[in-house]
Amino acid sequence: MTTALITGSTAGIGAAFARRLAADGHNLVLVARDTKRLREQATELHDRHGIEAEVLTADLAEDKGIESVADRLGDRKNPVDLLINNAGFGNKGRYLDVSMADELRMLKVHCEAVLRLTSAATEAMRERGRGGVVNVASVAAFVPRGTYGASKAWVVQFSQGAARDLAGSGVRLMALCPGFVRTEFHERAGMGTDNIPSWMWLDADKLVAAALHDLARGKTLSIPDPRYKALMGAAKLVPRGVLGAVSSRTGRKYGPQ
Repeated sequence: MTTALITGSTAGIGAAFARRLAADGHNLVLVARDTKRLREQATELHDRHGIEAEVLTADLAEDKGIESVADRLGDRKNPVDLLINNAGFGNKGRYLDVSMADELRMLKVHCEAVLRLTSAATEAMRERGRGGVVNVASVAAFVPRGTYGASKAWVVQFSQGAARDLAGSGVRLMALCPGFVRTEFHERAGMGTDNIPSWMWLDADKLVAAALHDLARGKTLSIPDPRYKALMGAAKLVPRGVLGAVSSRTGRKYGPQ
């Protein structure tokens, strides 16, 4: 049985990955900040699917947390075959409305932690000649709006660049770019969602199934829904200045209230 490590595993997209991978027979290393929720999740997945679920409590906004997960990924005796870098959050407010401390905390989780954990995982995977990494980004990476989108744009560029450098090694890297998904993400950020059209919402379990299919096909970028594929395709045709203005207006309409 192979082992998958999932950060931010207790809710949303991370929990959907845990359910799907456990159902497929993978042992799991579940990573999040809340030990109680992690233990409950591990027990449920073990009882339902008969897999082994290891709990690792870590805050990826702290060096100590990143180091503990990186050490687990580098364990050659208990190798991790698949890394899902899913942990993340958003800040409510426009640029300069959010404190610098909160902005830097977000960059720590979205960029530094992703870099360090991906590096720890792929170094061990390359030695074995196999493995995979999914770095969860966002369609916000493709529109010029806000520090959240900027951090996710970094995830996309880093993942695709690293994938090219590792081509032929047996290690696959992919950036996953979902749109709106009904999770705890918006609630934790204090963002209202009542004004978001129903057609823009995605199902987390279907998203995960599409993402794993894309990873198996060797794709380095996954936008796992035809609606968002069409939107991102159209965005490429719009001049950046116009896109920025549209993104700003749309963000005020459909973003945090």
